[in-house]
Amino acid sequence: MLYPKPVPLPTFAPSILNSGYAYRDSIGAAGQGQTVLAFLTGRYRHSDAETWAARLAAGEVTLDGQISDGTERLRQGQTLIWQRPPWQEEPAPLGFDVLYEDESLLAVSKPSGLPTLPGGGFLEHTLLTQVRKRYPEATPLHRLGRGTSGLVLCSRTREAASGVLRGWREHEVQKTYRALASGRSPEDSYRISTPIGPVPHPVLGSVYAASATGKPSLSVARVLERREDSTLFEVDIHTGRPHQIRIHLASIGLPLVGDPLYGPDGLPLPYLPGLPGDLGYWLHSARLGLAHPVTGAWLELSAPAPVLLQSRRESS
Repeated sequence: MLYPKPVPLPTFAPSILNSGYAYRDSIGAAGQGQTVLAFLTGRYRHSDAETWAARLAAGEVTLDGQISDGTERLRQGQTLIWQRPPWQEEPAPLGFDVLYEDESLLAVSKPSGLPTLPGGGFLEHTLLTQVRKRYPEATPLHRLGRGTSGLVLCSRTREAASGVLRGWREHEVQKTYRALASGRSPEDSYRISTPIGPVPHPVLGSVYAASATGKPSLSVARVLERREDSTLFEVDIHTGRPHQIRIHLASIGLPLVGDPLYGPDGLPLPYLPGLPGDLGYWLHSARLGLAHPVTGAWLELSAPAPVLLQSRRESS
């Protein structure tokens, strides 16, 4: 069933105390011989060794079911679990609009500010949790950044998930975004093939950014409208690298308006770079075209853009 275009009215939920979460690691060859404390400090870089020592002292970490004091030497095949106590999650807009549904697929419009999946301090304030309250079987098939709004496609059956993911791997799914970039673009269109890979970051250790040793990436950006000090783009992505549009537009000297992470070279800002989940930029997943994984019929899905990402002609 295809639904009419909704009017986005995101509702912000206040901060909540969630139910906690168990982070589970199966020790591989790289962890062999490390102490539990050293492994956790290297694995979860958001916390320093002193913080991990306090968690170990509080009995939050078990190794093969036994409480760990952090000094044990790890062996390959062991199971390490950090039982994180309940924590306060930030406020987030929890409303979403249903754009399309049938027995196999569900398409929803995610508001900016709501993470797609758990991570970065969010567990229950996520699109996954909110969608499953109404559609318990649904699973997002791709991830939008927390600050990115728009269309997210979910599967409702294993068959549908397998079919869509196969189409993604074979580059048969068409993905189009809206993006507001800083500065007035001198060209009408760009074919951007800047490789994307991990680069150093002072807080996280590394983040994805423009990198000569990164993976091949391709975006095609077209100017929709030039404004006084910004440019509204429509962008087709032909690969699915992390933060691809943010990095690619920044790499040609046109970073997204308000992007707290990427500068004009497609690298993290040299002064107080932000984190990948920080808000402030303007990016919207606008359209998705794909062959239906069950019927084979071509399916065109769209999510209306926020007013700031509409051209004057569209918003008049």
